[in-house]
Amino acid sequence: MAEIGTPGRNWAGNYTYRAQKLHRPRTIEEVQEIVAQADRVHVLGSRHSFNDIADSQELISLEDLPADIIVDHQAHTVSLGGGVRYGELARTLNDEGVALHNLASLPHISVAGAVSTATHGSGVTCGNLATAVAGLEMVTSSGEILKASRGEPDFDGLVVGLGVLGAVTRITLDVQPAYKVQQRVFEGLSWKALYDHFDEITSCGYSVSILTRWGQAIDQVWVKSRMDEPDRVEGDLFGAVAATVERHPIIGLDPTSCTSQLGRPGLWSDRLPHFRMGFTPSNGEEIQSEYLLPRRHALQAIEVLRGLGDKVQPILQVCEIRRVASDRLWMSMNYEEDSVAFHFTWKLEPGAVKEVLTLIEDALIPFEARPHWGKVFHADAAVIAPLYPRHSDFARLVERLDPRGAFRNAWLKAHVLGDK
Repeated sequence: MAEIGTPGRNWAGNYTYRAQKLHRPRTIEEVQEIVAQADRVHVLGSRHSFNDIADSQELISLEDLPADIIVDHQAHTVSLGGGVRYGELARTLNDEGVALHNLASLPHISVAGAVSTATHGSGVTCGNLATAVAGLEMVTSSGEILKASRGEPDFDGLVVGLGVLGAVTRITLDVQPAYKVQQRVFEGLSWKALYDHFDEITSCGYSVSILTRWGQAIDQVWVKSRMDEPDRVEGDLFGAVAATVERHPIIGLDPTSCTSQLGRPGLWSDRLPHFRMGFTPSNGEEIQSEYLLPRRHALQAIEVLRGLGDKVQPILQVCEIRRVASDRLWMSMNYEEDSVAFHFTWKLEPGAVKEVLTLIEDALIPFEARPHWGKVFHADAAVIAPLYPRHSDFARLVERLDPRGAFRNAWLKAHVLGDK
């Protein structure tokens, strides 16, 4: 029988779950039984969401399901249980000599949770993590198991499901031969250099992160380059100089928790994330917000955000600017748009963050900014729905798969579904 506990708080400590029950099923049959009997239910992943998206009357953790990680070398895929985290998955993939196309900054997050919210890494040619999904299985609100594969009807609507379609209990991902990556940090990039060479800078590595506190210059540019591709950076980076010691994304913090830098080659899984699996992720006590907008608006958006610097700086730990390739997943922030992401890591000051987000969202409205589903933002469904051409199709898919509304909650109604 599944264990039952209480969920407590998310990892950053800014959100306390209202649910009174946290189920920990050990089998798919137990998941089916819990879902079918619950009035309102949702899957709780690795607790890295900063808002109410994953809350409900009852929650389910899939961490006690068998990991059951199976690499199919002929199909170039790996299949895994719904509770597996990226760090755990990477260990198996490395043993098998294969890799994923990309990773997010943290290896601590659950694969199913990251996929369901279109979480991403960086790279002009790299789609978000959900684009690697070749197949999935989920338990719908009736307790039945739905299986879907890439190319089938509605598959592109199922992948980034926001937890509102069902409980994803198994995922199949594309893999490729393992590769090595080197990571270098460049410091002191001028804003003029960024404006003049934006595309060159953001494509100078396989994965590139621009880190700023919106001051007089850009603090750091993290460049992660595949060793099986030509090196695109020789010497400095348009005036930014290579760091001679390891750095943390947040200026002044100990870099011990960060992945190895200084150009030392390592496995893809040990370089693509900013942080190592064996350490507490990032800074811990923080709030995160993120907005993704079309590449064509990038420089205008940067200029507008620089104009808000004096309002942002007092509560900002760091802002990360990244590129993400377009995709065809209905509720992905990158749907049909090569995107630029602006990721804000705030101090744990909810009131001040709420005020500054109002200014930021008002400023980004002209640029068709789509908020990251798992972060803190204000925009409601009336604002968000027009940004997603397949929003109506997704709402119909929700109604078809969950006619009794078991997986819906107040947050999803307010920010995603609206009156649909």
